[in-house]
This record gives sequence, structure tokens and C-alpha cells, in this order.
Amino acid sequence: MTGPLIDEEPAEHHRYRRYLQALDEATESDEAELVTTVLRDEDATMAESAVNRHLEFRATRLLTDPAFTTWAQAMATAIGDRPFLVRRLQEWALLRTIALDEPWTTEELTTASEWFQRTASSSRFITSRRALTLLAEQGRTRRVRDTASGRLPQPAHPRCIDHGRGSPPIL
Repeated sequence: MTGPLIDEEPAEHHRYRRYLQALDEATESDEAELVTTVLRDEDATMAESAVNRHLEFRATRLLTDPAFTTWAQAMATAIGDRPFLVRRLQEWALLRTIALDEPWTTEELTTASEWFQRTASSSRFITSRRALTLLAEQGRTRRVRDTASGRLPQPAHPRCIDHGRGSPPIL
């Protein structure tokens, strides 16, 4: 049986979509205030989900841009002390650090969340041989280890190297 109440989409689903659209359309000067407003929603889980999705979208676009630092500082203020969002923003900053070949520690990479390791192992921005090797050897999951391994340059097979003797005969 279906009735008018069963077919209605929950109100928080509508708000979630509206929040994503508003965040997408926000100007730089309005973005932090809008994030703060979204996080005041009565459904904290939905609000944090919308803000996290927005952080992911913006961080991906700004990752290697000099504007990332100012943006991340504004977002840190806007999200306050919400542990999940704080950690995710810190992980985006670590991704940036690795992408720009700035100093980072082994511990930062090995203690990062599975989301971070999965993202780092597959991101086109992460080309650090050190980071990929560490993820290939010590990644949290097989998926992370395999993805990182696959992105590491593979040494040429000794039988495939042409030592100036021409190509080997085709059998």
C-alpha cells in the first residue's frame, strides 16, 4: 500500500539538496557563513554530511592552489569542534602537503583514516614515490596497498631491455 505519507521524501532530504546547491553557488566571502548556517540544522548528521560533501568538492578543486590555505582556515573556523569534519579537513591539508612535496611524516600517513589512504593511493595529485611506497607496504587495507602498488613505476623486466642488440626474435 502506498499513501501520501509513504511516498513523500523526508524533509531533511530536501534540505540536504538545497544546502548542497547553496554551498555550490556560494561566493568565497559567503561560504564560511553558509557552512556555519548549515551546521546549525536540527539534523546534525545530515548537516555534517552536506558540509563534508562540500569540503570534498572544494578541497579537490583547490588542492594545489595557493588559495587552499586561506580557504581551509576559514572552513576550520566555520566547522568549529565537530570531530569528523575537523579530521577530514586536516586530512585534506595532509593530501595537499604530499601533493606539493612538502614535509610530512610516516606516522601521519600510516595513522590516517582508511578514507585518506584510499584517496591518497588513487589521487592523480599524489605522485610521491615515498608516499606510494609507504601505502603499498603499510596501507590499512588490501585495496589501498594494491592501488598504491599499481601506481608505483615498475622496473623493466630484464629480458625486455634492449641492450643495443636489436629486438629479440618473435617466436
